[in-house]
Amino acid sequence: MQELHTDVLVVGGGPVGMTLAMDLASRGVQVLLAEMRGPGEPPSVKCNHVSARSMEVFRRLGVAQALRDAGLPADFPNDCAYRTTSTGIELSRIPIPCRRDRYTATGGPDTWWPTPEPPHRINQTFLEPVLFDHLVRTPGVRVLNRTVVEGFEQDRDGVRATLRNLDGGETPTAASRYIVGCDGGRSTVRRAIGAKLEGTPVVQRVQSTLIRAPELLSMMGDPAWMTLSLNPRRSGTVVAINGRDEWLVHNHLHEHETEFDSVDRDWAIRTILGVGPEFRYEVISQEDWVGRRLVADRFRDRRAFIAGDAAHLWIPYAGYGMNAGIADAVTLSWQMAAAIRGWAPEGILDAYEAERRPITEQVSRFAMGHALAMMRQRGGVPANIEEPGPEGDAARAKLGQEAYDLNVQQYCCGGLNFGYFYPDSPVIAGDGAEAPAYTMYDFTPSTVPGCRTPHLWLKDGRSLLDAVGPGYTLLRLDPALDTTGLEEAAARVGMPFTVLDLNAEDARAAGYDHKLVLSRPDWHVAWRGDAPPADPSALMDRLRGAGTAASRSLAA
Repeated sequence: MQELHTDVLVVGGGPVGMTLAMDLASRGVQVLLAEMRGPGEPPSVKCNHVSARSMEVFRRLGVAQALRDAGLPADFPNDCAYRTTSTGIELSRIPIPCRRDRYTATGGPDTWWPTPEPPHRINQTFLEPVLFDHLVRTPGVRVLNRTVVEGFEQDRDGVRATLRNLDGGETPTAASRYIVGCDGGRSTVRRAIGAKLEGTPVVQRVQSTLIRAPELLSMMGDPAWMTLSLNPRRSGTVVAINGRDEWLVHNHLHEHETEFDSVDRDWAIRTILGVGPEFRYEVISQEDWVGRRLVADRFRDRRAFIAGDAAHLWIPYAGYGMNAGIADAVTLSWQMAAAIRGWAPEGILDAYEAERRPITEQVSRFAMGHALAMMRQRGGVPANIEEPGPEGDAARAKLGQEAYDLNVQQYCCGGLNFGYFYPDSPVIAGDGAEAPAYTMYDFTPSTVPGCRTPHLWLKDGRSLLDAVGPGYTLLRLDPALDTTGLEEAAARVGMPFTVLDLNAEDARAAGYDHKLVLSRPDWHVAWRGDAPPADPSALMDRLRGAGTAASRSLAA
């Protein structure tokens, strides 16, 4: 029997699995990725939004521009519009720049992003092919399509997994140091490690239908990436997939509609669109799904890890299901690479669950709270919302403003992208300061250890993200400070470490209130101070996870 050898076996080749594989490879790690679909086999039309933090990751991996060039037409508005029906009266609109203007637009609620990579609206059917093309050209990654992982065993030295090719043929095994399940809500890896999803099993039921309707665009007035219909008969959401003739229609069932066939699909689609029986459309695909709020009770068993939907499932408000999974992948990647490359003990891997599980629990509650507020709004549309005259005008103005105020925070979610922090991480050197609170929409840049490293533009025009190294970067506001001790302490253990001098005035304006700020490989602050620490080696040991219990926990 053939046995394949690799550093990390990634199970699942969706956006999270592909990002993990590419990020690991960029850090010198050998990756084997097993994906049950064939090359080029399209995904479902689930995700429609790539967050700014995810786009920053893709910028570092060299695939951001290719993603920007895909999806909706360059001049198609990325707005969110609220109408009585998709073809009815417009109530309000959240302006969001089209991808042609994404880097240059000013004004409006979605142009203040403190990053060189603001969000990108793109359906998963366009996203995945771009990522896959980049993945297969990435040195250090081997992809096995039409392959499933049927099971695995692990001991103190590694993991041995049994693979099966869905087209028949030899059944190989894979020997790896670690295995990561990025294999979705029905994760084989999650079940194998005995992790259980906990939370709210049903938040809302949704009928989703992908349709082809060439005439719809011309009937909608000013187009929008997402159009939300609000009327007393049937409220729903319509997402522009290709900006021409493909649309994803979500029919949000009411709480009492406990079966997916409680509502006639065709009637619901026509009511949401605001069209009569003469309107013609083609059903391309349909999927009925349950919005949940579930987080696994653990993300790891020794050498086996889970990420993305395998670790957490929630109703896709704020567009943050896939993007939270990508954040999982990046966090796990640099820590796993540190252990594999030898500059950190395996204790560093304790930080993955300690950091990511509380954040996903928090985001899941953000998403559920917003979903419940949306359900209340859809259920409370006044009966006169479509009537002409002053009373109808007043009802429309009121609901339009309420829809704008409720939803601008999820579609322009700067706080959800950049506000979260890791207060209890074992590999962050806290200093007792509290990180600033944040909302879904807003946040305050901060260098409190655990917070996202504040962004700024350098004097030479580069983004800070393009100037920092792939490992730890010491940001120095006072070049007179002697940081030799820190550099030597990092060098002694092989930790990737660079020093970057910042203009003090610009840095302080961006939120830097200490002369030294140490940024991690995932752009979170690891330590800060106004002078080098008295014991640089002790600091490096803390940041590397030395002295934690993880090394012992890896034993079978």
